[in-house]
Amino acid sequence: MFIDGPRVPPARGGKPDSLVVFLHGYGSNGADLIEFASFWAHDLPGTAFVSPNAPEPVPQAPGGYQWFPITELDSRAMEQGVRAAAPLLDRFIDRELERHGLDASRLALVGFSQGTMMALHVALRRQAPVAAVLGFSGVLVGGHRLKDEMRAKPPILLIHGDRDPMIPVPAMFDAAEALAASGHGAQWHVSYGIPHSIGPDGVERGGAFLATYLKTPRISAR
Repeated sequence: MFIDGPRVPPARGGKPDSLVVFLHGYGSNGADLIEFASFWAHDLPGTAFVSPNAPEPVPQAPGGYQWFPITELDSRAMEQGVRAAAPLLDRFIDRELERHGLDASRLALVGFSQGTMMALHVALRRQAPVAAVLGFSGVLVGGHRLKDEMRAKPPILLIHGDRDPMIPVPAMFDAAEALAASGHGAQWHVSYGIPHSIGPDGVERGGAFLATYLKTPRISAR
């Protein structure tokens, strides 16, 4: 199976020096997150952005896709779903890095909701660490196994709205605690007044976080 979706080339043109892969939420598609490329391109002019559609159409949701079926936040079902979808995402990441001639240290994963579940699961288990993981409104799935399975410790920023009715904000704190218990950690930020979505403060903080780990330093002339 092959996945793909909308792309935005580097704002400065030419070959990219870094890559951001967006992972959308349940029932959405790649077009939902690719718009954030325009907000972050100023600080990441050499970054290419890609936002693949998840592999499975969502029944009765035209144009909507899912990384795996989900009807409720059942931990066992979510873990099974993430593990089943992870190899496909890993292959996509490998192809994209090869396409642009980049290594994992120049890649950031940005997820929303179900996409955050995928980003955290995959990034923490890849042999070569990615540059960063930015997760909005999500859940850390399989945290009880993470200490034994974790192969990489990329910088992580979790952002969650305090008015989220679908995945309540305690899920973010549970994720941070599970990461700490596994020997890793995460930065986090609460977006006040924000439901299950990404607020302006999340966009700003998320962009600054990505720039910290992806921005190519300028080489001063001597």
